[in-house]
Amino acid sequence: MNREWSLKELYKGYEDPAFQQDLEKLQDIIGVYEEKVSALCEERAAEGLRRVLLCDEELENLVQKLYVFCSLSRAADTRDLEAASRLEKIILLLSETSKAYTRFEKFVAGLPDLEKVIASDDVLTDYTYRLRRIRENAGYSLSEEVEELAAKLDLSGGGAWSNLQGYLTSTLRVAYRGGEVTLSEIRNLAYDKDPAVRREAYEAELAGYEKIKDSIAFSLNSIKQQVLTMTKLRGYGSPLDMTLKKSAMKRETLDVMLAAMKEYFPRFRRYLRRKGELLGHKNGLPWYELFAPMGESSRSFTTEEARDYLVELFGKFAPDLAAMVRRAFDEAWIDFYPREGKAGGAFCQALYPLQQSRILTNFGGTLSDVVTLAHELGHAYHNQQIFRHRIGNTNYSMPVAETASTFNETVVMDAAIAAAAGDEKIALIESQLQDVTQILCDIYSRYLFETEVFEKKQEGFLSADCLKELMLQAQREAYGDGLDPEFLHPYMWVCKGHYYSSDLSFYNFPYAFGGLFARGLYEKYRREGEAFLPKYRALLYATPVSSVEEAALAAGIDLSAPEFFRSSLESFAKRADEFVALTEGR
Repeated sequence: MNREWSLKELYKGYEDPAFQQDLEKLQDIIGVYEEKVSALCEERAAEGLRRVLLCDEELENLVQKLYVFCSLSRAADTRDLEAASRLEKIILLLSETSKAYTRFEKFVAGLPDLEKVIASDDVLTDYTYRLRRIRENAGYSLSEEVEELAAKLDLSGGGAWSNLQGYLTSTLRVAYRGGEVTLSEIRNLAYDKDPAVRREAYEAELAGYEKIKDSIAFSLNSIKQQVLTMTKLRGYGSPLDMTLKKSAMKRETLDVMLAAMKEYFPRFRRYLRRKGELLGHKNGLPWYELFAPMGESSRSFTTEEARDYLVELFGKFAPDLAAMVRRAFDEAWIDFYPREGKAGGAFCQALYPLQQSRILTNFGGTLSDVVTLAHELGHAYHNQQIFRHRIGNTNYSMPVAETASTFNETVVMDAAIAAAAGDEKIALIESQLQDVTQILCDIYSRYLFETEVFEKKQEGFLSADCLKELMLQAQREAYGDGLDPEFLHPYMWVCKGHYYSSDLSFYNFPYAFGGLFARGLYEKYRREGEAFLPKYRALLYATPVSSVEEAALAAGIDLSAPEFFRSSLESFAKRADEFVALTEGR
């Protein structure tokens, strides 16, 4: 079986004549796109919009091939400077389209009979949701000149500050036991079996941040100020308001979810205190013990065994998912193993022109690594559903982005727990609870922190010490007495890249929503069996062309009612109760 993914289906390399031709073609199509937008007129609106949208599809196909090839090449080897250079060139080229796109949006928004125009053409009918969204959001766009300027300035503004945070955290060397290790290496020691290693690594990590905290504080301040400026210019009520509108999600849905989460925090805090007791702590769980392994699970997998396990498991749920999983393994969609220069973590990238996906993992053979594979393959399955749309209808919002991936995780973990006994069962339940606590308590703390940062940034510069205190306050409120207040993590704002985007604020609550949404869907599947599957596929298919609430309705779910979120939380809380019961007397 392959160890690395194959990108040759896109290009054989940067010198591939096809790559060079497509790069030149990209520049030409950008020019054609601008011409077609300029030719728009109300008298021939349907014909003009059709031409623009078809040109946009051609442009999007090229961008996906060129940008994704360079992006994936760089992920496979972060030292690939040519990939970085090519990416920068492509981004700069695309910034040229912002002025034309703004003109296109203003034309759509200004059409007095938009619905009649949409109904007159099959291509426009396919893009009904997108065109309606343009009209709904028209009040938040700026002039063509300002939009173009904003896009270009972001390269040396928010984008540059984001790159600085990424560079500093990826190159930071942390002193540990007489030597130096990378930040990712020191953070991975939080999972070590030795309690002394976990605590030393935590202390070394915090000490390491002292070297870069001030520079990162400038990055965060600058990005958040840019967001506040653009929020005001565009006329949004707040950065959160802007995020929710971009996410096609109602504030009422967020409020209902957060309220339900707070109802259940006591039961998860009880789990944290119990874990602390088992590890010998009397004042709650210290932060450095959050990921301490409990029980023992020695099961290991080769990539072939992981494939067979997942194909068999998903075959019982959805045969088309199992078939796609087999394809992903057999047709080199996956880059499996860690190596020098390869990006850390895991992700899935859609390749619409190929109707495929590519997945990066850092596979080590544990059940956790298999769960990660299942997660990313869930994204690939989501992609397979939306590939049936036109390419301009394939972007779904943040809150629903983790639906299929987290659903897959749930299928794997519940099956593994059901088949386990004794210490292995405890280990698997506790591993699942680690993840649940992250999407509830930790995500809630990040949401509180970012809310406060935006509030206080309007009053002036936030120093590193101020940011540390805001993070500690957020953690105290989210984790309560579940954690030892003497051992929290004041630097979580330094290492989390989600805070450092100029166009993507509050990239935290979507994880909580995704986790609870997927779990709620799983509970629905358990009740309905095979009858649930068509609804599930319909929901995934609807995500790029519906609001979050409308997509949920495709599966018969009303997100305005707290009962749905409570059903998810109750199933998780029962796991926490089970953990406490299984560990009594230990």
